Amino acid sequence: MSSKPFPEIDVAALAAKLKSDEDFILLDVREADELLRAHIDDPRLVHAPLSGLAAGGTSALPEPAQSAERSVCVICHHGSRSAQVTAWLIQNGWTNVVNVRGGIDAYAKKIDASVGMY
Repeated sequence: MSSKPFPEIDVAALAAKLKSDEDFILLDVREADELLRAHIDDPRLVHAPLSGLAAGGTSALPEPAQSAERSVCVICHHGSRSAQVTAWLIQNGWTNVVNVRGGIDAYAKKIDASVGMY
């Protein structure tokens, strides 16, 4: 059993999900200026900056991510903010949410450098 209070996937697992036709949401919790520096281009990606979630709670989630049963992968720059959001979503009743370990930085380094780095 994991010592972490939430499930995680690595960037290779995320890449496999992105290549599939699996129905899930990739929830990017970085701030707007960070999206300009590095971005995964996929229609399943939705943006909800951590600052907005902190201010607005679960009602600040984009509509596709508001269903507590929806499959959600949470990503940020290195995995710390997304880990916080993943744990918070679970505490708020989300049942199918995972953190992307290493964030978009690891994704760019190990999977696809074209997404950008900062």
